[in-house]
Amino acid sequence: MGGRDGSVHAMPTHRKNQFLAAMKHAHFSPLPGLVALAALLCSQGNCAAQTTLASANWQESAAARAHLLSQVKWSPVAETMPNRRGGFFEKGKQYTGVPYSSVRSEGRYIGFDIALRTFLAAVENPRSVLYTENLTGKVANAAAYYGSVCSNYTSYALGCGIWEVSRRYGPPSSQGIVLVQPQSADGAQVGDVIYTPHATETSGSHVEMVTAVTRDNEGRVTSVRIEESRPPTTATTDRSAEKFNAHLASNHKQLFRVTDRDAWRGANRAEPLLFPNYELDATPPAINRALLLDLGDWVPYQKGSPVKFHVMDRDHLGVKSLVIQRSGKVVEEIPLKGPGLHERTFTTCGDYTAHVIHPNGTQSQACEFAVCDLDLQLPAGPVSMAREWKVEFGYEHMDVIAVYLWNSGDSYGRHPLFLSEEQRKTRAIMIPAELLKKSGTLQVWLIGEHKLGRLKLRKDISLVK
Repeated sequence: MGGRDGSVHAMPTHRKNQFLAAMKHAHFSPLPGLVALAALLCSQGNCAAQTTLASANWQESAAARAHLLSQVKWSPVAETMPNRRGGFFEKGKQYTGVPYSSVRSEGRYIGFDIALRTFLAAVENPRSVLYTENLTGKVANAAAYYGSVCSNYTSYALGCGIWEVSRRYGPPSSQGIVLVQPQSADGAQVGDVIYTPHATETSGSHVEMVTAVTRDNEGRVTSVRIEESRPPTTATTDRSAEKFNAHLASNHKQLFRVTDRDAWRGANRAEPLLFPNYELDATPPAINRALLLDLGDWVPYQKGSPVKFHVMDRDHLGVKSLVIQRSGKVVEEIPLKGPGLHERTFTTCGDYTAHVIHPNGTQSQACEFAVCDLDLQLPAGPVSMAREWKVEFGYEHMDVIAVYLWNSGDSYGRHPLFLSEEQRKTRAIMIPAELLKKSGTLQVWLIGEHKLGRLKLRKDISLVK
């Protein structure tokens, strides 16, 4: 499985100082600062290796990663993108931060399942799933097909391989995290999290992240910046010390600090995986102006799922044909009379591109997509919590990275099981006895990863005592 290594620890001191200066700049002018940061890393001739936005201080690095999702700007090009707050996002209005939507197994999480560039490409296509799909009423706490939620957002910033549920940020379920003292602005540090506990066993909790603490010349805290994912988009709020203390005192909030990030993350680490890809997310993408896919661009599809090509010709260069290739070889060339939508289904896995030929013979920028396959097999009947049981799976043209268990009857029953090489070879994993604590419906997600993104395949099974 292709992983990623590299950090600034190997940089000369002057390079580290440049890196951290770019980080600090990113706090106040996020996108230019992060572009400068990406340019700095690439200027070392080691851009592929520098893929974690790691700094000598991981808390500062986490804040910079949070900015990637909280400070991105985008404007809908159609009136039908659902808003978790209700209604739809306004066409033509500029929004800051990725949309809030708990997409679960139905949609795709920005930063984990897709890169930020895929979301931005989908924004520019009025025929994309952002405008044609609506998860409202189908998936709890969801609206748009692409989105993020509070725990997803902070997990991305903290370098997790997949999202952690918000309850893992509070007591008593995690190692490597402690209650901050004092519980006030004076005790706050960059990278701390504010946890709001659930009101009932089945209700949701909330988590926010401290991304900046400002002090005066005498060292007294004057303001604290909080970033969080909440409807309609990620929010950034600067509060005076007094207002931060009032915020912290409301709704039983508590300020926590991750003191041992490796202990807190456990096996759930981004470093061995292809996503999150922070340097890619920090680089402004060149969005195709001739055509886009229903999923945007730079994205995997499940084998047998339709791929919808929207020929747009936004620069009015004219269109002659649409060329689809797999591994550089032409699969089909479709004659065109003008802009429009074309749908195809692919049953051969591989890396694909699509581009437009203009009447003058030149070709457009290519869209990139992959066709991959996941297969999941569960036991025929209910499974017992007291006994181990087997999950079998198949995959093609991607790696399977995890089996995710979602116990519908237990809000603590969320278990990412990352696969070993041996489990990938045997295409099976044994679920340990007593791992799951409450009977009910168990969702089993198979998560596969390709260089362009991830796919999730879900099946349900009954869990009994």
